[in-house]
Amino acid sequence: MEKKLNTKMNRALQIGILILMLTAVRFFEQDIFYDPLIVFFKSDYLLGIIPPMDMAELMINLTFRYALNTMISLTIIYISFRDLNILKFSAILYVVLYILATAVFIFLVLNIEREHYLALFYVRRFLIHPLFLLILLPAFYYYRLREYKKI
Repeated sequence: MEKKLNTKMNRALQIGILILMLTAVRFFEQDIFYDPLIVFFKSDYLLGIIPPMDMAELMINLTFRYALNTMISLTIIYISFRDLNILKFSAILYVVLYILATAVFIFLVLNIEREHYLALFYVRRFLIHPLFLLILLPAFYYYRLREYKKI
């Protein structure tokens, strides 16, 4: 019983450290990543004009940030459930989401009009924040609960 408690506490500590890592990525975003849209979306962007940007550098930085958040998120999912099938499924979902969101993001940036600023804001948010983790953790938890009730 004591060993099981230590294991749960160890897993909680590991997840806590990983959450702090996600927080650090967010806290130091302006120092680490090139993203002129950070300042743009903090202002009254609906009335402004999208700033000039180096599209290649922006995409490299968005990809790096997405990959960093994805690795941390997948580690949290693995520690939470200790199931390689869930981890593989999550990794596939993250890749598919990246491909779709990146395609939409590029389209919106290259064809931007004022009425699309909000769509660009939300697509970018999915790319730079670990929102997918907030969807997957409860979904897998619910899946696990249903599996245990069947037994």
